[in-house]
Amino acid sequence: MPLYEYVCKKCKHRFEKIQKFSDRLIRKCPECGGPVERPLSAPAVHFKGSGFYVNDYNARKGVSDGEPGGSTREKREKEEKKQEASDNSDKAEKSSEKNDKTEKSEDKSKKSTAKKSAEKD
Repeated sequence: MPLYEYVCKKCKHRFEKIQKFSDRLIRKCPECGGPVERPLSAPAVHFKGSGFYVNDYNARKGVSDGEPGGSTREKREKEEKKQEASDNSDKAEKSSEKNDKTEKSEDKSKKSTAKKSAEKD
């Protein structure tokens, strides 16, 4: 509901009133009963939701909050999680490859040791 400002023409008393759009305008001053008018004043605006802060804006990716799928911040967090999961899977693959190579080299060294010991006998 909007907050309206009123000024009495007679006693210059200023007051504010929260009213619905459908409510009638106030015609009399609560102090002296004189006529009142609604002066023009800056509206009180409250921006809600994401996208209104500097850290929510991402011009490089061209992503806006108007797109389906949530806010830019949420998308960025999802992308970071995906990247982190991808990095973890890459590390796991590399570590398993290293283990495979180590096992193969150990097998080769055991075989060569076994051959050498068989040749000596």
